[in-house]
Amino acid sequence: MNEELLQTVRSRATEWLADSYDATTRKEVQALLDKSDPTDLIDAFYKDLEFGTGGLRGIMGVGTNRMNIYTVGAATQGFANYLKKEFGHLPQIKVVIGYDCRNNSALFANVATEIFSGNGIYAYVFKTLRPTPEVSFAIRHLECHAGIILTASHNPKEYNGYKAYWEDGAQIIAPHDRNIIAEVNNIRSVSEIRFERNEKLIEVIDSEIDLKYMEALKSISLSGDIIAKHHDMKIVYTPIHGTGVQLVPETLKFFGFTNVIHVEEQDVVSGDFPTVQSPNPEEPAALAMALAKAEAVGAELVLATDPDADRVGAAVRDNDGRLVILNGHQTALLFVYYLIMRRRELGRMKGHEYVVKTIVTTELIRTVAERNGVEVYDVYTGFKWIADLMRQNEGKLDFIGGGEESYGFLCEDFVRDKDGVSACAMLAEIATWAKEQGLSVYELLQKIYVDYGYSKEIGISVVRQGKSGAEEIESMMKNYRSNPPTEIAGSKVAFIYDYARLKGFICQNNEIFSLDMPTTSNVLQYVTEDNTKVSIRPSGTEPKIKFYCEVHTRVENVSQLPEAEMAALRKIEQIKASLAI
Repeated sequence: MNEELLQTVRSRATEWLADSYDATTRKEVQALLDKSDPTDLIDAFYKDLEFGTGGLRGIMGVGTNRMNIYTVGAATQGFANYLKKEFGHLPQIKVVIGYDCRNNSALFANVATEIFSGNGIYAYVFKTLRPTPEVSFAIRHLECHAGIILTASHNPKEYNGYKAYWEDGAQIIAPHDRNIIAEVNNIRSVSEIRFERNEKLIEVIDSEIDLKYMEALKSISLSGDIIAKHHDMKIVYTPIHGTGVQLVPETLKFFGFTNVIHVEEQDVVSGDFPTVQSPNPEEPAALAMALAKAEAVGAELVLATDPDADRVGAAVRDNDGRLVILNGHQTALLFVYYLIMRRRELGRMKGHEYVVKTIVTTELIRTVAERNGVEVYDVYTGFKWIADLMRQNEGKLDFIGGGEESYGFLCEDFVRDKDGVSACAMLAEIATWAKEQGLSVYELLQKIYVDYGYSKEIGISVVRQGKSGAEEIESMMKNYRSNPPTEIAGSKVAFIYDYARLKGFICQNNEIFSLDMPTTSNVLQYVTEDNTKVSIRPSGTEPKIKFYCEVHTRVENVSQLPEAEMAALRKIEQIKASLAI
């Protein structure tokens, strides 16, 4: 046991026994101090929560490293102080405040409302829970200077979070993130947090914003006439107890779909997520009830959104009529393919279009886009980087779409975060477009593989909890960086991309070149001579290290796809052995 660390942690915890903290908090902190095993105490107080790829996020509970009214309060006060520095010359600073279904989200949103209004900042507050992308939309629509939503996205029920947005509706990046953290760190006492609600500076917003948002979403539809022909296609949708229940069914109706079937048990809004182990649509178990409903009613498309409705999971029928779950690479690929091809059909391609993907998302997106004259940008994981690129290209290039492998996609430019609401509607639209060609969505995906090459992507997560887990993950990254593999799955490593150093390495001749990225990121990427790509990065929001494996091959026709998939799976097992994971 590190006695110095334990002393520091006990000292920090003791500060939370002061009268400025409420009685319940003091009691819980004292219980941690009294426990013979200090593990929970250390985890709660050994550091402060910081803005990462998803903003402020952590387990709920007492402590500086936990989500509670005081860490939310300090974050909001620091944010308010920074907004006053940046926009204090204006007559009125304005923010939007939203929250999702999670336990304490409404409470934390109320705390933030108190503090923003107490600092003289006008707060538009959603009356009830709303999707994250609608908050992004509202910031732009109401011409606000910032916004927040209380959500932990797809994390387990113990978590909550605080996503901070700037005036363009995008999540905050440098220098604002660093500056806000500096302001938060300058707050030395709870007494500096202004829990002083000012009703004159609070405006409740509700269905009027919903309508504007859905009208804007409807404007991105490319196939209204085709939807009208197939409007009664059976679609099963589940919000997995989250905020998607507020707007996804209504948006599908707005697009023209008339046969949306609910999973009634999961329409129940609950931060306990009672019917699932995890509310993450990336995990097949989260879709189990929706798949069962689809089988019962004969639906051909299953859609699911995570608790704050910014991610979408989907399942479609394969060639034998079985429901299969698409992964995030496949849905992103389908989005890009459809948006490009449908625009071409309609004569809407002007020659200055672009798409954005993250560095760990399938390279097939690049192949499809570039063969069709569309520029492709690679960015870091985290949708704030896609939004940053959209800001840079605004007024210069035409944004078609942006996506990441973790089930996030954006089809519109009036929102600046991934949007599960529009993604659900667009996936349904893609299904009707495929039907019009005599294809299922699965067959459309197969057609893409035959035309552009087959790829198989597998994500592997190694979870390590707490402070010791964070240290182990850091050690793993150091080892991969200092002892890179020379061969992976029988193929020589041709390129190494080290985004922490912004350096690329050509292994054949040891040539070093610079990587053109806006900042550093703790990501390593290996590309082999047979175009296998392996990316390694610690998660910015969860206690895990992630491995992204991507294998490519050519197929001449659909009949070769099963063998290509088996070969790819064998290759991925070899990759795991090569990297000892």
